[in-house]
Parts: sequence; C-alpha cells; structure tokens
Amino acid sequence: MSRWKQLPDTLDEHTRQLVVQLRRLKDRSGLSLVSLGRKTAYSRSSWERYLNGKALPPRQAVEQLARLGGTDPTRLLVLHELAEAAGRRTAVAPATGSTGAEAGPAGDGAAGDSPAEDGTARAAPVPHPDGPEGPLPGPGPDPARAPEAAGRRRLRVPVVAGLAVAAVAAGTALLVAAPWEDGDTPAAPGAAGSSTPAEPSARAHDGPFVYEPGRTYRCDVRRENGLLGAGHSATRDAVLQDSTTGWDVVEAQCLLKHHGFSPGGIDGIYGDLTARAVKRIQDERGLVVDGKVGPHTWGVLRG
Repeated sequence: MSRWKQLPDTLDEHTRQLVVQLRRLKDRSGLSLVSLGRKTAYSRSSWERYLNGKALPPRQAVEQLARLGGTDPTRLLVLHELAEAAGRRTAVAPATGSTGAEAGPAGDGAAGDSPAEDGTARAAPVPHPDGPEGPLPGPGPDPARAPEAAGRRRLRVPVVAGLAVAAVAAGTALLVAAPWEDGDTPAAPGAAGSSTPAEPSARAHDGPFVYEPGRTYRCDVRRENGLLGAGHSATRDAVLQDSTTGWDVVEAQCLLKHHGFSPGGIDGIYGDLTARAVKRIQDERGLVVDGKVGPHTWGVLRG
C-alpha cells in the first residue's frame, strides 16, 4: 500500500472524495505511477498531480484508471461531475469582480487551443470586442446625463455578478441533490415548473440506458397478465447488484418503491440505498438476504 501525501486543505469535498477513490483504485491495481503512465494516455507526472490533488483529472483518465482497477466507472464519473461543478463555482466568484480583461504576452495561445500534458486544452484569449485599438468611434455622451448613466453602470455590475453567482450555486445544488432524492414525484429533466412532460413510461424506450447525472425516471406501475411492471424492463431473472446500471435497475427501483421500500432516486444506479431496500423486502418475504436482485426477488417484486 502506498503512503500518500496529505491532500491540500483547499480541495472541495467532492474533489477530495474523488481523489481518495482514485488512490484506492491505484493501490488495488498494484501499478506504480510509471506503469500508469505506460498503460494510459496520461504521463507519470500527470498522475502524480491527479493523485495528490494538484489538478482535477480529465474524465477519460478516471475511466481508464477504473478499467485498470476492474471497477465500474459510473460512481467515479458522478463524483467527477460534482468536482467539475465545484471548480466552476470557485472560478466564477473571482471572475465576476473583474472589470476588464488582462492581455497576455503576444503569441500566448494566439494560434488557438493547445493540448496540455494531461490531455486538456487551454482556451485561447478572447479579443477585445471593439478591436485591438480600442472602442470604435461614436457619438460622445450627453454631458447632462453623464452622472445618471455612471450611476446605472455602477449599480449594474454588482447586480449582474450576484445573479451569475446565484445561478451557478443553484445549478450545483440541484446536481448534488437530484440523484439521491426520494420524493413522491421524481424530478423530470428540465426546469422546475416547466410544462415539459415527465419521462415517459419506458414502454417507449428505444435505445440503451445512458446515465445522466440528476435525471430520474417516472414509475408507472400497473399489473398486466397477473404481473406488476413499470414499463422500463420486462426481465424476471436479470441479476442486479452493487454498481449495476440500466433499465433493469430502473424497473427494480420502481417496484421496490411500489411495495413501500424506498430505493432513493429512481436513477438507474444500483447503489447503497437500493441494496438496503432489497435487503428489507427480502427479509420481510423470507428470502435469502444478500442485497442482490435475482429470479426469486424478481418474483416478489412482480407478484
């Protein structure tokens, strides 16, 4: 087991959790940083930065380490989304207090984005909207209205900055809360109060399951041909366990909720809350309590 350095105190909680999980995967794989550099698209020095909290790893780096550690990357990618959101929120706060762009040295990024060592891209500087030589000429201000206009400008800057920060904070809060929410009506994708209809009962599913952070699905449980179903999957024997994802999981979560055993958000991820709900219904119905959904548990869920 590696002896890791203490992570910086400045890391937000989501980034800290992500790095801790990545460190565990690296230790489990038995690979050195040099070996990681050879088996992935990222160098030894890049992995040193990622695993010591000096830089947020790219999404592809997280996926590659998960594969090397023999684990499903879904949970790690959720943490990565939350860490990215926290980073954007931190970046917006000082940016909103700025009154103008700072010009860098000529030629820095002038040819467009250039890839960094860890595979990410550096954004090219944005030119001044009025051209390189300053604002375009136009009619001068009305001296009589100058004080009034100046007052409006001073008021507008803090108001716009405050709205931007509030919007980012609200969006991040929804991202954190939504996947684990347990309400009577699952959140539909889209803004609150939107007239957009909820996710259709998946009798209309026409493609593979793709996990989307914050998205939950509607449970339209009904009995057909003597069996209960929510329309997301017709399986009666699929084996579901920790870290499984897919429409079968959505179906099981809907049926658990219908029987009064809350699995948390109906999000298609077989996590701790879903496993606990499965154990409770197994215990109540006299099944082997292993927290996994197999043919016997499906029989109870659809009965």
